[in-house]
Amino acid sequence: MTDRLSSLDASFLALEEGTTPLHVGSVMVFQAASSTVDYDRIIALIEERLTLVPRYRQRVMEVPGRLANPLWVDDPAFDVTYHVRQAALPRPGSDRQLEEFVTRISPRPLDRNRPLWEAYIVEGMENGRFAIVTKTHPALVDGAAALDLAHVILTEDPGAGPEAAGAEPVAWRPRRLPNTMSLVTEAVGEMVRRPMQVVETLQSGVHDVAATGGRVLAAVGEVASTLLQASARPAPSLPLNGPVGSARRFVMVGTDLADYRDVRSRLMKGRRPEEVTVNDVILATLAGALRTWLLTRGEAVTNTTTVRALVPVSVHTGDDDERGHHLSAFFVDLPVGEPNPRMRLHQIAYAMHQQTDAGRAVGARSLSGLAGFAPPTMHSLGARIARMASRRLYNLAVTNVPGPQRPRYALGARLLATYPVLPLSPDQALAIGLTSYDGGVYYGLHADRDTVPDVDVLGRAIVDALAELREAPRLARSRGTIEP
Repeated sequence: MTDRLSSLDASFLALEEGTTPLHVGSVMVFQAASSTVDYDRIIALIEERLTLVPRYRQRVMEVPGRLANPLWVDDPAFDVTYHVRQAALPRPGSDRQLEEFVTRISPRPLDRNRPLWEAYIVEGMENGRFAIVTKTHPALVDGAAALDLAHVILTEDPGAGPEAAGAEPVAWRPRRLPNTMSLVTEAVGEMVRRPMQVVETLQSGVHDVAATGGRVLAAVGEVASTLLQASARPAPSLPLNGPVGSARRFVMVGTDLADYRDVRSRLMKGRRPEEVTVNDVILATLAGALRTWLLTRGEAVTNTTTVRALVPVSVHTGDDDERGHHLSAFFVDLPVGEPNPRMRLHQIAYAMHQQTDAGRAVGARSLSGLAGFAPPTMHSLGARIARMASRRLYNLAVTNVPGPQRPRYALGARLLATYPVLPLSPDQALAIGLTSYDGGVYYGLHADRDTVPDVDVLGRAIVDALAELREAPRLARSRGTIEP
């Protein structure tokens, strides 16, 4: 049976522009298990794990005349060494140099004639570290037929490796490519069985994208309509929204999960536990950081200034049960004009609680039917939502994905930190992804180099805003007074 792209995935390929490729990246930093990084063993590990994600050996094939959506076919010229590449940083191999490496490779589009992914083994980092940087197209990672490769190669067992499985490698032979006649014949057959689907497929690229966007917005329509009913106005005009070119900046920020929990527990004193979440504290931290960033730019910040964020939020629904994760999407106005850090947190917690309580979020089941869903691919799903929502509805996309709180390893090398690299949308010059892992919360700030050249200032402001929250006096429950 033909493995055809869904209309949504096909539209994401059509949506890509020269300066705004849609692939999602990750930067995983490891502590090396030995003095040298064994590239050949890493290649062997990835090649072994490709049996778990066969889509990573497939490429997209167009149907003549666009009679049907493109299909996934085995790449007869697949070569893992083309996709997994070696790189090295000059001395001293700092985090700043790693960030610059990511900014160089991030805007380069993936090769449409090959499977839509790349991985870079980056050696030469200081303190005996190395990194694996991945780029994967969301059309490839649908949560059903494929997961993110970055998560497939990680294990809880530090001794696991290519030779630890104990089984002979499975030989892979590509299936024969379909010929033009069979593609047309099958497309015509589908035309007879599903004529309305073919009408949509035959629309022009612009109309196809618009039609798909309409279906996506219908799925998140409750959120969008709630937002519009509440404000009846577009997102505020901010320097976050401007032209997006081909040059990027990327900044990594590492923080401690315990600090967010500490802030939450202090605010929760005398309150119901569901009133404040760690995610609320993270958003309040971002609100404080954005306030500082705007002020350093000389922007006018008043008591009513806000930054509207589109926030696909991963929610943990059970204690220590990773299967309890689900994803919900919110619009939230971050109160960057509020000078009091605790009041910012109070306002955000209230706004998020109101949306949750009123059922205004898009839940996991809707998102699963919309675009495919699995916990390891939630950053890709968040990027999908951000790209399809109207640019006029929000200033900034923020994805927050919880990771495991126990160490993960690749060939004995311990994963120290993992930073997401979210794609930029047209006129959306900054995207923020963050992942919690093993006691840390790791931010990836991805920005257009010309529109947001000072994204490093925002990175430092995140650390300062978290410290400000920790040091601020507690907000009393009654009448908004401040307690020492």
